[in-house]
Amino acid sequence: MSDQPSYTPPTVWTWDSKSGGQFANINRPIAGATHDKDLPVGQHPLQLYSLATPNGVKVTVMLEELLALGHEGAEYNAWLINIGEGDQFSSGFVEANPNSKIPALWDRSGDKPVRVFESASILFHLAEKFGAFLPASGPERTEVMNWVFWQMGSAPYLGGGFGHFYAYAPEKWEYPINRFAMETKRQLDVLDRELAEKTFIAGEDYSIADMAIWPWYGQLVLGRLYSAAEFLDVESYKNVMRWAKAIDARPAVQRGRMVNRAFGEPHTQLHERHDASDFETRTQDKLEAAAE
Repeated sequence: MSDQPSYTPPTVWTWDSKSGGQFANINRPIAGATHDKDLPVGQHPLQLYSLATPNGVKVTVMLEELLALGHEGAEYNAWLINIGEGDQFSSGFVEANPNSKIPALWDRSGDKPVRVFESASILFHLAEKFGAFLPASGPERTEVMNWVFWQMGSAPYLGGGFGHFYAYAPEKWEYPINRFAMETKRQLDVLDRELAEKTFIAGEDYSIADMAIWPWYGQLVLGRLYSAAEFLDVESYKNVMRWAKAIDARPAVQRGRMVNRAFGEPHTQLHERHDASDFETRTQDKLEAAAE
């Protein structure tokens, strides 16, 4: 039995802006802009506005993988959106994504700019645009999409559920941590069973399904999310671990993890990316050294 006091919900919920938790200052029950500010626009066809959360990493990995394949049209400007400071509520960002969540993309390669929001939608848009990392038709395409949508439906239990109550809530409560730890481990078991006989999650080919899932579940088992690897006994998911390490070793993935990263060791942070040379010249350690 929990020793927490029982909570009786009111007849009508009202917003308590002092509810606590790490993200209390940006969570709110209404949509729309809080301030006027246009988004910057660079020289490349693709303009990305993001932060290197798992959802943001999906897209920067995809873009770096496309460039590694030689798709010059995938050159992009990546602009930092600091969600802790409320950048996602600017008028420009809300125009790009009315839901005020990163990442958001403007594709300016055609006659009329096209906005693309929701990370899976961006992956699909880029895969279709460049004919890469997604089979053109048939059962193989359906299987990739099965896993992309699995990730979109499953990760809120990991991030908003387990991650929130285990790492970010103002107090640790047994019931929600147990509830979401159970679901997270069930999801890891789903992946582990699938990866027992496949190189990648949708088959033998690397795809947008892997790019969607790895930033969440791959980084979780590699010890990069919520400091929860030991708690969740991630080493027991041997097939997930093998898959996670293989993807982590890809050079494009290593570059993608750095883009729009504003936390961690300075040499892993590339706040904005406007040219491939930025990885060598504009990481935070180099900028800090030049400023001394």
